[in-house]
Amino acid sequence: METLLQSFPVFLLIFCRMTAFFVVSPIFSSRGVPNQFKIGIAAFISLLIYLIKGTTIKIPDGTDIYVLMVFREILIGLLLGYIAYLMFMVIQIAGSFMDIQIGLGIASVFDPMTGASVPVIGNFKYMFAMLIFLSMNGHHYLLQSVLYSYDWVPMNSDIVSQMVNGSLSEFLIRTFTNSFLIAFQMSAPIVVATFLTDVGLGFLARSAPQFNIFVIGVPVKIIVGLFVLMLLTPSFAFIFEHLFEQMFQAMQGLLQVLGKRPAS
Repeated sequence: METLLQSFPVFLLIFCRMTAFFVVSPIFSSRGVPNQFKIGIAAFISLLIYLIKGTTIKIPDGTDIYVLMVFREILIGLLLGYIAYLMFMVIQIAGSFMDIQIGLGIASVFDPMTGASVPVIGNFKYMFAMLIFLSMNGHHYLLQSVLYSYDWVPMNSDIVSQMVNGSLSEFLIRTFTNSFLIAFQMSAPIVVATFLTDVGLGFLARSAPQFNIFVIGVPVKIIVGLFVLMLLTPSFAFIFEHLFEQMFQAMQGLLQVLGKRPAS
């Protein structure tokens, strides 16, 4: 009973980090995954992490200190999941840029995975990216990153100083800015193609005023956008692999900000 009373608080701290990670992380946080499964797999992985990392951890006495440690573990899990989820949102942001330029911005569809209205092309690319992510065992790497987070940010580390000196806020702002840059780079071919189409339609309207540009412009932009999208589809695998690489690098950068590199 004494061993159980000493190990159960450590297990709860690990469970808090894992549960917070599953709340916002891609794949695991989708509505298609039942809540019972999320709680069950979080508890199972927390037990494995405790057997690997948590058997030698000692919890200091005091309820107030333990409550602060719970909030700290929840914050770490939320930050790790947010960085991973932010890189997945890059795909839908890029799809929004494409839809606005093509003219499909008004034709949003309901996404059952996120429970929100998403752009048509963004939803298509999101499903494509999710299949590639699962095929390359990306969900295993996500779980592995949480396991390695205890080497970088152990339970006795101090992350309040990183929040006070602004290094954590600077990293989050820089990552958020880079996500928009990556989204614009992904949508740049279609944005440029539709922009050149607008320029051509503008010259046509000036040289031949008898043409109704508002009637022929919309289908022409849709045809050009879908044609460029068809040409870009074979390169999605390479683009998404690069995006996932950026995601794991951002998660490692977050661990470097919150903690320090392990000795081994």
